[in-house]
Amino acid sequence: MASIAVNPRSKTIKGYSSSLDSLLVAPIIKKIGKDNKLDTNRIRLTYKDAAGKHVPLDPSKSLMDYFTGDQLTKVVDLYAKDLGPQIAWKTVFLLEYLGPILLQVLVYTYFAIVRQVPQTQTQQLAFIMVNLHFIKRELETLHVHKFSNSTMPLFNLFKNSSHYWFLSGFNLSFFVYSKPVSSLSSLNTVEKFAFYVNDFSPVVNFSIFGLWAFAELSNLKTHLTLANLRKNDSKAYVIPYGYGFDLVSCPNYFFESLSWIFYSLLVGNWSAWLFMAVGSGQMYIWAVQKHKRYLKTFGDDYKKLRRTAMFPFLA
Repeated sequence: MASIAVNPRSKTIKGYSSSLDSLLVAPIIKKIGKDNKLDTNRIRLTYKDAAGKHVPLDPSKSLMDYFTGDQLTKVVDLYAKDLGPQIAWKTVFLLEYLGPILLQVLVYTYFAIVRQVPQTQTQQLAFIMVNLHFIKRELETLHVHKFSNSTMPLFNLFKNSSHYWFLSGFNLSFFVYSKPVSSLSSLNTVEKFAFYVNDFSPVVNFSIFGLWAFAELSNLKTHLTLANLRKNDSKAYVIPYGYGFDLVSCPNYFFESLSWIFYSLLVGNWSAWLFMAVGSGQMYIWAVQKHKRYLKTFGDDYKKLRRTAMFPFLA
């Protein structure tokens, strides 16, 4: 019979030693939660590898997935950490994307209706595009995305939301809708830069809108592909194939970046380019990390596909 020693890594957790009736990880985490009156989602259970690094234990697995039979004949040292208050990933996504929708509607209504600032066709399309994007994201969160982890630290809600609520909610509304395009010539240099918005012809406007719609629908298609990989197992890790995936590891990030490039080309305001740059930069970091994970997990089987991380043929 295997025995464990649970060592606390947080003040809110008490250590204990016990023999085990089962080698499953989940009951150990459940006992730690019950003994310390903590939600199990707050608890991270780890062991130390040969280098002394903490390696998380998957609650759906067994200790036999991490230790040899000989190791299990001795007392196994495990380490428990309280991750703090948690919030569901789905809730975080819904709140993140709700902010830009609310702010866009409020700011646009204030300037266009209350203040009666004339809005060009370019500005009107910009308003429609931002809201359609985030409505799409809300619907994907509810009906498409699969989450490998059920929760995340509550603090991350404020950190993640600030990106969307400020950069795309406030910036993309205040600096795009608050000034009549026809009045820009009478503003000083700083104001001209801050509130500049393109005023394209209908042909140019709808051409860019069409390219943006292509990128958004392509992003949706890649999300559906990823979701279908995890129909029966939210933690399944397999090589995706199909539309976009034959060129890059993360075509969902590529197409989202492309959609914001088209939006920025339409609007021309610095706030649009800033949001595009920050968002694309973060997605590229995630894409590189996922690309390396594919290479590590699947080795030569993935390497021979000759995919780049996010941008086709480039990086």
